[in-house]
Amino acid sequence: MSAEKHGRPLVGLVCDRFFLGEHDQHGAKHSYVRALMSDANVSPVLIPAVREIESMDAYLDGVSGLLFPGGASNVEAHRYGGEVSRDQLCDPDRDHVALELMRGAAARGMPLLAICRGFQEMNVAFGGTLHADIYASGHCADHLEDLAEDLPTRYRYRHEVELAPAGMLTTLANARRVRVNSLHRQGVAVAAPRLVVEARAPDGLIEACRLNGHDFALGVQWHPEVMTQHDALSRSIFDAFGASCRAYRHPAQRATDHHEG
Repeated sequence: MSAEKHGRPLVGLVCDRFFLGEHDQHGAKHSYVRALMSDANVSPVLIPAVREIESMDAYLDGVSGLLFPGGASNVEAHRYGGEVSRDQLCDPDRDHVALELMRGAAARGMPLLAICRGFQEMNVAFGGTLHADIYASGHCADHLEDLAEDLPTRYRYRHEVELAPAGMLTTLANARRVRVNSLHRQGVAVAAPRLVVEARAPDGLIEACRLNGHDFALGVQWHPEVMTQHDALSRSIFDAFGASCRAYRHPAQRATDHHEG
């Protein structure tokens, strides 16, 4: 039985872990939920960030795709051989869950979409390295977020990216250059061996990659989830991700197919 016969496929949305006052919380921004429901046409389920979860198989068995969203925290430096800084906000629980899910999804050929922090996780998961601070590493200030700005201003187009010839994003955009709303302080330094670069900023910083040999495993440094209502590439990314999730059959679905056959 196909996923479509079950209705919308379930897609896992990885949570951040953070404190709100004295309360220990798990959560994800509504912009990701809205884009998954409205643009990808899938049903999101939140996956908590808990280091005590040793096996991700139960989550991977239950979903047809994964979205790794942006977040305020940084990937821990020791995970990519970087210099540890106490000044950085980290989320080790999310790192644990996200990196394990990323590798597990890749092994199964499961669709995955990684955005901002998620893109950085994608690179680390497969052996790449990060700049802990892209500005300190010589990249331009166009990438940096100004928390004093209101949200619509903050998420405006920041710079262009050049898309790789014959790449996935070039196909989706039907163009070689697009404007993006890239907001980040960490960034990809050396791309993981399994990743193919899909986009670069004018200052040379890698802004998107895909996992080689995978039907849909895309990471972007910018924020398409807040642009789908007026940006064609943002809509196309979520539409293509949703289509890939609908085409994917996780083990429970394959077992049902075999039983009904």
